[in-house]
Amino acid sequence: MSMDREQYCPHCEAEQTFYRAASTTLHLGEKVKWHCPDCDYGYVTINGIDTSASA
Repeated sequence: MSMDREQYCPHCEAEQTFYRAASTTLHLGEKVKWHCPDCDYGYVTINGIDTSASA
């Protein structure tokens, strides 16, 4: 998996290159924490699924 990814940041209200802050393996798969370099916004993905997205 890459160390950065393009993602819309709702705090900056623009596309940003998020960096991979941490990762670990869970029974559900790989958990990765992503953070915006320009603000404090961050989110988590588990097995590539964005957990901040609403259903």
